[in-house]
Amino acid sequence: MSDRKQQILEKLSAIMDPDLGRDIVSLGFVKQLTEEDGRVSFTLELTTPACPLKESFRSRAGELVKELDFVKDVTVTLSSKPRVSRPDGPSGLRDVRRIIAVSSCKGGVGKSTVAVNLAYALSAAGAAVGLLDADVYGPSLPTLTGVHAEGLMQKDGLIVPLESSGLKLMSFGWATPPHKAAVMRGPMVSSVVTQLAAQTDWGALDYLVVDMPPGTGDIALTLTQKLPLSGAVIVTTPQKLSTVDVVKGMQMFETVNVPTLCIVENMSWFECSGCHQKHRLFGQGSLAALKEQYGIENTFELPLLPQVAENCDRGVPTIVADPEGILSKTFSRIAAAAVQEIEKIENNGISIPEVTFVKGEGIVVTKGNERRVIDPADLRRRCRCASCRDEFTGEPILNPGSIAADIIPLRIEKMGNYAVAIEWSDGHTSSIYSYSSL
Repeated sequence: MSDRKQQILEKLSAIMDPDLGRDIVSLGFVKQLTEEDGRVSFTLELTTPACPLKESFRSRAGELVKELDFVKDVTVTLSSKPRVSRPDGPSGLRDVRRIIAVSSCKGGVGKSTVAVNLAYALSAAGAAVGLLDADVYGPSLPTLTGVHAEGLMQKDGLIVPLESSGLKLMSFGWATPPHKAAVMRGPMVSSVVTQLAAQTDWGALDYLVVDMPPGTGDIALTLTQKLPLSGAVIVTTPQKLSTVDVVKGMQMFETVNVPTLCIVENMSWFECSGCHQKHRLFGQGSLAALKEQYGIENTFELPLLPQVAENCDRGVPTIVADPEGILSKTFSRIAAAAVQEIEKIENNGISIPEVTFVKGEGIVVTKGNERRVIDPADLRRRCRCASCRDEFTGEPILNPGSIAADIIPLRIEKMGNYAVAIEWSDGHTSSIYSYSSL
């Protein structure tokens, strides 16, 4: 390698990827580097075309290289790593790189609206995106996108998806006559949904967004087991009842090793046109409780706006109808958070503490050179689950004196990037501790 190229790489090594914790040179992002008579050209091959930092990387790279005395001109091209096919997976999903589930675990919270706008936000960021409506009993994708069709077509043994604004779409709503209810039992519905997911010709996609059926029943569980999900975005509302279901949803996904990427609280507040103040119509505190108890860093609030319903009825996603509005900007932030969290998980970009039980010592938390020992009984008394502590007031329900001093953890399991779940010897199975609390 020439001395000039080495100097260029040294300059570029100052750019750190905050998600992966390393510089872009050691990560292998710099490709096709050339230098001739002071004219420098190279490609930054990022992990995903939807990388929210791509323009920042591009401009910073150009600025740093221009600081070298011999450089007259710099051309920086952006690309992303090629998709890797899954030859042993379902034929329709072989070229789908990542699958994101959007789940509510409770109906009526705006999950489908979030799923549609998330998909459009990922597409606007430069990714190839598909959107699957997995709710057979109440398919909403035809209405939300304004795409209408009579029946589905097949080609070469695969279902042909519909398209809108560059997105590939699939819903059971296009397989049945309008206004006709799907009268099917659970096992048949699970089979239909799995077929729509695995036998649709999605082609080469960076992300497939799956609008999950509400609840944590057989259909939702079947999907989490059958599809290679990269993570889940969970949608809720401020009410306590909805928040309780969020925890159930997180636990359902963790049983099949699907991490929670972020939590979206819909209808969080309403701004009065007269006083311009935020009114919390359905209460406040659920996101703060989830953040504190489970260590979820990516939490978002969506306001209650009349135009959202209007856009849904017109079949125009809000992010398309009002790309500069507060909702569209929030959806873009949600998409960026989901992308970054997946990259951290897939590329070992975060340092997660190791939590183990050592007999005779206690619960040992190790991160790098740091080592901390926690008394099991003390940790059990600190449990903040719904049966041990009020999720909103923080008032204890558990009597500390009822916990035996010799209690031990029977099982410690990771919950995504944010926490561990512990099953105790006293039969308690709902304890979750964020890494920050440990």
